[in-house]
Amino acid sequence: MTITPDSIVYWQGGDFALNATIVFTWLVMALLTLGSWLVTRGLAEDPELSRWQNLLEVLVVGIRDQIAQVSHQQPGPYLPFVGTLFLFIAMANLLNVIPGYMAPTGSLSTTTALAICVFVAVPVFGVASKGAGAYLQHYIKPTPLMLPFNVIGEISRTVALAVRLYGNIMSGTVIVAILLSLTPYFFPVVMQLLGLLTGMIQAYIFAILAMVYIASATTVHEHGEPDEHQHNRPSEP
Repeated sequence: MTITPDSIVYWQGGDFALNATIVFTWLVMALLTLGSWLVTRGLAEDPELSRWQNLLEVLVVGIRDQIAQVSHQQPGPYLPFVGTLFLFIAMANLLNVIPGYMAPTGSLSTTTALAICVFVAVPVFGVASKGAGAYLQHYIKPTPLMLPFNVIGEISRTVALAVRLYGNIMSGTVIVAILLSLTPYFFPVVMQLLGLLTGMIQAYIFAILAMVYIASATTVHEHGEPDEHQHNRPSEP
């Protein structure tokens, strides 16, 4: 039973191994790039829009609304990053319906890379929004003794992001494989459908958590007090 796409190697050359994780990651990126080009090449403002443009606008507006609700800020600066996270994870998981395909999000290396992107983006957006001094001060609030604990907190939530996504995708693969060996017809199909739903939910959760972390960094005031709207943001799932 293959649990992770890392174990499937298509080509080996010295220390480099071209495994399924790399292949399917680039496949997802290629499909997203091609799809984006096809959908956006004929954008129009006419009353009668194409079905693809309508779908694109619904998707973009939906992501913008979610960012605005979570951060209580203008979603423009965060839309490209958070939207890309959601689309990549969602596409990677939805392609599981294709025989022979294995979601790259079932690899801990992929989910770790995504979590590291969030780890880097949080201080970048925080510094851009509040300035380096104001952002860095929240690491020593309410006392400088909290510095190591705040740093550990930043690292631990990055690890949690990676492990959560990896664990949910991998567990779905394992359950389907077990049911396939026991009842090779009906239940695996049901579990595959549930796996697609879980994959979409995980894409949504990952993107929302990324925005929550970014919002917590960009709403730090110069005196270290959180923005009043920060108390209203949703708790971590």
